Amino acid sequence: IRAKYQMLAFVHRLPCREDDSIAAKDLSTQLHSSVRTGNLETCLRLLSSGAQANFFHPEKGNTPLHVASKAGQTLQAELLAVYGADPGSPDANGKTPIDYARQAGHHELAERLIEIQYELTDRLAFYLCGRKPDHKNGQNFIIPQMADSSLDLSELAKAAKRKLQSLSNHLFEELAMDVYDEVDRRETDAVWLTTQNHSTLVTETTVIPFLPVNPEYSSTRNQGRQKLARFNAHEFATLVIDILSDAKRRQLGNPITNTKDNVELVLKSINDRHGSESHENDQPDYDSVASDEDTDHEPSVKANRAKEYLEVKSALSASEAKIQQLMKVNNNLSDELRLMQKKLQTLQSENTSLRRQVTTNIYQVPTSSEYPDPANPSSLKRRPSARGSRPMSMYETGSGQKPYLPMGDVT
Repeated sequence: IRAKYQMLAFVHRLPCREDDSIAAKDLSTQLHSSVRTGNLETCLRLLSSGAQANFFHPEKGNTPLHVASKAGQTLQAELLAVYGADPGSPDANGKTPIDYARQAGHHELAERLIEIQYELTDRLAFYLCGRKPDHKNGQNFIIPQMADSSLDLSELAKAAKRKLQSLSNHLFEELAMDVYDEVDRRETDAVWLTTQNHSTLVTETTVIPFLPVNPEYSSTRNQGRQKLARFNAHEFATLVIDILSDAKRRQLGNPITNTKDNVELVLKSINDRHGSESHENDQPDYDSVASDEDTDHEPSVKANRAKEYLEVKSALSASEAKIQQLMKVNNNLSDELRLMQKKLQTLQSENTSLRRQVTTNIYQVPTSSEYPDPANPSSLKRRPSARGSRPMSMYETGSGQKPYLPMGDVT
């Protein structure tokens, strides 16, 4: 009993553990050979058994995703991505799976791999500004700008940004994943609150105040994940913008620059975008990403900014036209409402007059020929006797009573 339940001696252990590296390598090698075919079931069984999606073949010098991309196996690439395959990992020749897909003419697969590679940053950008980068035109990042950067200019915010930049890639990835989960929790909570009845359904049992504990993570990471819920909207947006900026810096391989250089580059970018504005603020906008762009990319950056400006301008024009149309519709509805109110008042008055007429006809006083009018004194004369208007009964003795006479007198 102790061996079975305490020592777990009879439990079937999955391969690809630390104590079973030989079986793990064998399964990963089989996966490397199977992804070039369209047999998803075999690859799924290998992955569920413990094969590594990012296994680097020592002889061929590539990963399973490189093989699937070169063979044009879109479903295999999706399956590998679900199990953690990296679309941006280079092979022995420095080429990524995206490069192999483009060389083989699988452009849709290449675009899908790019979307998978930037899935996290795209989701964070969409959470802040409702837009996603245009990867087809070479725009892989969108760094939104904060309307109020008063909190971002404090020394605490600058120190937090420097600490974020000093994190290793592994810790930065974990933090970005936790923020991604927090974004999903906040969006789900917002949708829930807007679709339910607050007075009856939204109770303490249905509200999730923070991310649940993940048993696979350490206690320190779980505490950090739960503390993300304490950020207000402005603080959380600032953190998301920090992550987007640093993710772009790490992706491009740019070194960490000091604060003075950041200030100068940000001021330069502000002057390029707003040449007519005065230089009132010595501090730059926090979320500007001019420091992440090299001088060689300035024309493309200006073109992208001009394109974004035109898109925003067209969207603003469409919104203004929509507002004008809604105002016209509102005015028409107001006029119709006033007309209906007038008609309602007219109908109510007509209904009241009709009710009065019906009541008068039912309870109308008879004419003066039948009943006397109390207001007319002449009508109060004595009515004629009813005997003059009908035949006299045989039992009636007449108008006056005759005296009683004896029988002899009668004869």
